[in-house]
Amino acid sequence: MNVFEFIIIITLQNNIFSGLFVGQNLLTLKEVDSTNNFLKDLLSNSKPVPEGTVIMAETQFAGRGQQNNQWYSEPGKNLTFSILLKPTFLAVADQFDLTRAISLGVYDALWPILGDGLKIKWPNDIYYGDKKLGGMLIENLLQGQQIKSAIIGIGLNINQEVFPDGASNAASVKQILQKDYNLRFILAEVCNNIEAYYLNLKAGKIDFVRNTYLSRLYWFNEQRSFKTLNGVFEGKITGVKEKGLLVIKDNKGDELEFSLKEIEFLNK
Repeated sequence: MNVFEFIIIITLQNNIFSGLFVGQNLLTLKEVDSTNNFLKDLLSNSKPVPEGTVIMAETQFAGRGQQNNQWYSEPGKNLTFSILLKPTFLAVADQFDLTRAISLGVYDALWPILGDGLKIKWPNDIYYGDKKLGGMLIENLLQGQQIKSAIIGIGLNINQEVFPDGASNAASVKQILQKDYNLRFILAEVCNNIEAYYLNLKAGKIDFVRNTYLSRLYWFNEQRSFKTLNGVFEGKITGVKEKGLLVIKDNKGDELEFSLKEIEFLNK
């Protein structure tokens, strides 16, 4: 039996996903270095992998976040999973729209539980107040001017109560609400909501996705402190460019644009 056939069997026995395709093929692993790496290996197999395939791990021992930051997760307490999408309808220049859609899907899944304290910190971290609940790493495989496939790795702190000293900004749903949550139920909600925003993108509802993302952005239109290589300054986030650059208006009235490695939020 190969890995692909194993996924189908797992799905038939354990499917709780109500969407059309995201999560309909589900493989749960006891331990893996990274669900993104596992999914990449699966794609290199000779058999095709259906769009919407989800790889979930109880333990990741080499999980990664943005800029190769390590993702710490206590075994069996949190959600660590990857989703395969094939957004060939998106131009390479518009790939940040996929980031927007995935972030919104996670947000909408958690909002009924956590409410208005939930925000998306640019570009794609999930925050409650000033604490980080989760994040994602999207790895796109390009073919010419198209995105052939996208591997979306997501980590969400759900039932973990204690975090390492190096993760002082981390928080979990249990820390906030003092109760445990069913991981598979939340996984199903995340997948269903991601699928909904993804289908909006596919239907050409780009402005809807972009405007909704902006309305849920952490620190949007608030006077805050930021740090760059040139020092600390104050300003307000006023927008996010089509290709994902963050726009901040400083106290002089100048609109400044930043990529991921150029700006730091001083939220401590």
